[in-house]
Amino acid sequence: MEEREFNALADAMLGRIEGALESCGADLDFEMGAGGVLEIELADGSRIIVNRHTAAREIWLAARSGGYHFRPQGDRWLASRDGEELLAALARCIAEQGGGTVRL
Repeated sequence: MEEREFNALADAMLGRIEGALESCGADLDFEMGAGGVLEIELADGSRIIVNRHTAAREIWLAARSGGYHFRPQGDRWLASRDGEELLAALARCIAEQGGGTVRL
């Protein structure tokens, strides 16, 4: 996959995540930084980072429970380790870090 195509797919997913976070009802704040880095801060001050990693053609998620790498597969982003879907993994990580159950 060419870099331009990957960046378009990653930007679309990051935008989708932003929209989902705005309406998820969890007690959190988030900010999209330069280079496609989304920082999510939960009520307890803990953070979850979601960012695109262009060189690897992946979106990375960093949370207390660990680091996860997701690759585009059709219209979904799946974890390279176990096939978990990105939005499901993010919702799980938010819940694990005390943000409550959310649906993204």
